[in-house]
Amino acid sequence: MSENVKETFRTPGGRGGGDGRSDGRGDRSDGGDGRNTPPVPAALAAKVRTLAPSMTRSMQRVAEAVARDPAGCAALTVTGLAGLTGTSEATVVRTARLLGYPGYRDLRLALAGLAAQQQSGRAPTLTTDIAVDDPLSDVVAKLAHDEQQTLADTAAGLDTAQLGAAVTALAAARRTDVYGIGASGLVAQDLVQKLLRIGRIAHAHSDPHLAVTNAVQLRAGDVAIAITHSGFTGDVIEPLRVAFEHGATTVAVTGRPDGRVTQYADHVLTTSTSRESELRPAAMSSRTSQLLVVDCLFVGVAQRTYESAAPALSASYEALAHRHGAYRGRA
Repeated sequence: MSENVKETFRTPGGRGGGDGRSDGRGDRSDGGDGRNTPPVPAALAAKVRTLAPSMTRSMQRVAEAVARDPAGCAALTVTGLAGLTGTSEATVVRTARLLGYPGYRDLRLALAGLAAQQQSGRAPTLTTDIAVDDPLSDVVAKLAHDEQQTLADTAAGLDTAQLGAAVTALAAARRTDVYGIGASGLVAQDLVQKLLRIGRIAHAHSDPHLAVTNAVQLRAGDVAIAITHSGFTGDVIEPLRVAFEHGATTVAVTGRPDGRVTQYADHVLTTSTSRESELRPAAMSSRTSQLLVVDCLFVGVAQRTYESAAPALSASYEALAHRHGAYRGRA
C-alpha cells in the first residue's frame, strides 16, 4: 500500500481528515466500537457479547460478571468488583471504558438501571443450548428465543448515526457493490435484490477475484459494503480496501468492531455476537443480525428516495404478478 494511502488512516481504522471526508465517528476514545455515548442499560448485555472477543481474559471476567449479575455488581466498589473477578482496579476501569462508559461510576449507574429493569417482571431467560435428543417443539422454542435475543441485541447496539450516514451515501450512490462470502454472501444478495427492486444499481460479489475487479471501477459517489461477521475475512476485506483507495464510500457490517475490515470502512454497523453451539453454528446467528441491518439500510434508502422508489417497487411487483397469480390459480 502506498504511503499516501496509509496516511489517510486513523488508528484504529477509518479515513482521516486528509481527504476532506469524515467517517462520522470522530476521535474514538471509547474502545474502538465507534460510539462515544454510553449505551443505555438495556444495551449493556448486548455490548458485552459484542466486545467480549476483543477483550483480554481479565477484562472478559469483569464484563461477564456485570452482565450476569448487574444488581450484585452495582453494589460493589471498583475494589470490590476487582476482588470478585480476580482482576485489578485498573482492569475494571478499562473494561468500563471499553463498554462505553467514562468511568466505573457511570457503569455502576447503568448496572443499577439494568437490575431494576430485570426485576420489573421480565420472564427468566430460556437456555438456548440444543441437545441432540431435544424434541422439535423444544428446538423451535429455543431457536425462536435465540433469534429474538439476537435481533434485540443488534437493535440495541446499532449506532443510528452510522446507519443514517450509510443510508445517505446509499441513497445518493451511482452504484453499490456488496461483498460477502458464505452465509454473509447470502445476506449480500438479499440486500442487492432489495435495492434493485427500488431502482438502485447494485451488485453482489461472492467471488473474491470478481469482487476486486469490480472494486477497481468504483470511485467517489459509489458505495461498497463488506459483510463479515468475524471482521477478518480476507476475501471480503480485499475488495473493500480497493474500493476505499479508489474513493468510494465504504461500509462494514460486522460482529467485530475491532476487526480488520473496519480499517477500510467509513461507516461501521455492528451486529450482535451470539453464542455458538454444536447444532447452531455462528453462520446462523450472524445471518439473523445481518439481515436486520440490511433491512434497516433498505428501508432507510426507500424512505430517502420514495419519489422514485415507490414507482419502481410497484413496477417490479406488477412485472412478477402473473407468476404469483399462476401459482394461485393452480391451488
